[in-house]
Amino acid sequence: MLILSELKRRPAHMHAIKPFIIGITGGSGSGKTTFIRQLRNHFTQEELCILSQDDYYKPRDVQRRDDQGVYNFDRPKSIDKKAFIEDIRCLMEGRPVERLEYTFNNQDAKPHTLVFQPAPVLIVEGIFVFHFKKIREMLDLKVFLHAKENLKVIRRIKRDKEERNYPLEDVLYRYQYHVLPTFEKYIQPYMDEADIIINNNRHFDKSLNVMVGYIRDYLRG
Repeated sequence: MLILSELKRRPAHMHAIKPFIIGITGGSGSGKTTFIRQLRNHFTQEELCILSQDDYYKPRDVQRRDDQGVYNFDRPKSIDKKAFIEDIRCLMEGRPVERLEYTFNNQDAKPHTLVFQPAPVLIVEGIFVFHFKKIREMLDLKVFLHAKENLKVIRRIKRDKEERNYPLEDVLYRYQYHVLPTFEKYIQPYMDEADIIINNNRHFDKSLNVMVGYIRDYLRG
């Protein structure tokens, strides 16, 4: 399902001054990464830049542990908000950004240095991009991906096992005590503020086409 409200447009001559900023959020397992990856495939680096909150987690040793001694990465304070905002502003001002990839404690993954180049369209994605007021106020378009809880759990299990090497018991514990409470407190309340809501229970093909068409139309000025 797609819900559209009034969308903001900027004339072509504004591209050189400030990029059109799209914020994409949703609960863990809602399909943000897959959606953005497919969206990325439709545009060049010169047209579209994507900045992910996932690369702004603070180091493990400064993350808070819960009552069971498990690190809780699903808190707004787990993110280096200051660095995230500073890099968004750099891209808004036409300056490139370098950031070391965050590997989520996967010892088998070797972090790479990521380079982000300014572009007329900037996508800022992550679970807290609506919650962080300074970032929310920068957004020209807000997109919310949503899915049923059972589907999000299944997707989270698959991702954390394959990409982050987390055992099943750990994934389920974190979902129940970290992920779900965070969704209910810091993510879901902003759903009503979204310009576009994408229900990703089965697929998002039509919604993806709408987003691609809208961005292309903006780039044409």
